[in-house]
Amino acid sequence: MRPRTARIALGALLAALMLSAALASSASAAPAWKFNGKALEGTETILGGAEKSGLSMWGMTTTCTNFLYEVEIWNSAGTGKGNITNLPLFNCYTNSTCTVEAIEAEEFPWPSELKTVGTSNYLVVKEVDVWILYGGWFCPLWGIWANVTGSAGGLINNTTESATFSPSSFAATGTELEALGESVEWNGVFPTEAFKWHRGEALTAS
Repeated sequence: MRPRTARIALGALLAALMLSAALASSASAAPAWKFNGKALEGTETILGGAEKSGLSMWGMTTTCTNFLYEVEIWNSAGTGKGNITNLPLFNCYTNSTCTVEAIEAEEFPWPSELKTVGTSNYLVVKEVDVWILYGGWFCPLWGIWANVTGSAGGLINNTTESATFSPSSFAATGTELEALGESVEWNGVFPTEAFKWHRGEALTAS
């Protein structure tokens, strides 16, 4: 092999090794679920109730006073994963002439995973599936079932052990919800608490 050819081959090999190391470093930097600073082993169930949550679409916001959730979480290859297994919604209303005749979250589990964007960690929920039936004589959606589908990204706050969903968190994670061909905005703060093996321990994503 000629010296120049050897130098080119060696340079290509070093570049490939550097790229491989960078990818490995990026993969290892993915956030994991931790309790009291220690990575979760096995699975845990976390529960919570939204402090506030609203789905905004067609110029109105749909709010549920009882917005509960149950999530099974685990770590896989150093990255936090999860499944939303239950999401009961009760006492829902709008800020318009429309009433909420029925609302139901379906097609569980909804898979989720932790994701780092810049210097922040997010919880990304996929396969969201919520059906809402609106009523009211003066409601433009009277008698129509609206199916909210898509994915949602929420910003993790380790201090408050919560995830906040907002337009900025959706933009950061490239997620989107829609219904009846329209974009749906989801604003909500969702605190969490371990229910089984790690009850009372601080939950973080890092």
